[in-house]
Amino acid sequence: MKRAERLHALSEALRRSGARGVSADRLAREFEVSVRTVKRDLDALERAGAPIWSRPGPGGGYGLAAGSSLPPISLSPPQAVALMAAVAAAADAPYADLASAAVRKIVDVLDPRTRERAVDLAGRVWVDGSPGTSRAVRSALEQAMVEQRVVRIRYTADDGSTTTRDVEPVLFASNGGRWYLIGWCRLRDAMRWFAVHRVERASVTATVCTGHTVAEVGEPPEHARPVF
Repeated sequence: MKRAERLHALSEALRRSGARGVSADRLAREFEVSVRTVKRDLDALERAGAPIWSRPGPGGGYGLAAGSSLPPISLSPPQAVALMAAVAAAADAPYADLASAAVRKIVDVLDPRTRERAVDLAGRVWVDGSPGTSRAVRSALEQAMVEQRVVRIRYTADDGSTTTRDVEPVLFASNGGRWYLIGWCRLRDAMRWFAVHRVERASVTATVCTGHTVAEVGEPPEHARPVF
């Protein structure tokens, strides 16, 4: 099972457990992974906004806060497939794995007839969704952005020169079919655009960002806009 699928299945297992919750050991057995992996996945879900509670000690475990589950959603089959296609076609976008899990959650709560028609229609839409950047690099950049911590990257520029830089992430931007990390480069002491596909390695440091804002980036490229 891919990690994105496991995260979705894990959130559903927490939802099903209700007020009782479920232990990390039981989740590890269910998904055939280590307890350490389960706890790392729970941390990822919590960072993504899932209202996870934990109860220590014997009989303790993890669960989702009451009222956090999605109610029935009214979407037409084309609307549901539009979401599926948009996420599948943007496999290199920030938080694409979490987006995929979210779409699966939405599809799960559609009424059975709509879900059946949506799945059938989805089989008639093909996309090239292969990511061009390593999952490890993207995960580090995504985590640094969410937690607003400095990320250390090994970066190869257009001229072939390679440097190691500490960057304070400010925003992600898509331009010309490429994704960029825009942030305050501590090496150059300036705001810089880094093509994500040119980042060879990335690791999140313990250093908190100093508070650079989107306004410092300047005007966005033509036709660019926030995603919401």
